Amino acid sequence: MRGRLARGFTLVELMIVVAIIGILALVAIPSYQAYTTRAKISEVILGLSACRGAVTEVYQGGGSGAPGANNWGCESAAATSNYVASVVTTANGMIVITVQNLGALSGQVVTMTPLSSASAAADVSTDIGKGVYGWRCGASTDGTTLNSKYLPGSCRS
Repeated sequence: MRGRLARGFTLVELMIVVAIIGILALVAIPSYQAYTTRAKISEVILGLSACRGAVTEVYQGGGSGAPGANNWGCESAAATSNYVASVVTTANGMIVITVQNLGALSGQVVTMTPLSSASAAADVSTDIGKGVYGWRCGASTDGTTLNSKYLPGSCRS
């Protein structure tokens, strides 16, 4: 006759499994939260990109002169999406978006600046009609207040 039949897991084995699941959750939950926030911020970047086309067109086309602050044709004082509270532009075409509906990140600002060279911001008084060399996105020197860890890789300066 056999002594004891195996009847399942011991208490120690179950406690080890619960501890492992707890450790995995401790690591995974903050990563997941940052991922979902970055996904929501990508909607803000989409708002920047939509306005980027209008500013680029003005720099490329030249014309009669500088449009001035908030006259580039893509601004909105009202919310344009769930996470974009407003879109404003500066006299030189820098786009500034204010974030909304993201808890502690609400009220933060993300900027995108047209460049006349690899590092110099475009200036309408000298660069209108020459086109835009490129764009600088999410730079704190331009006024971005949103933590760069929430910006997509293409928008981290």
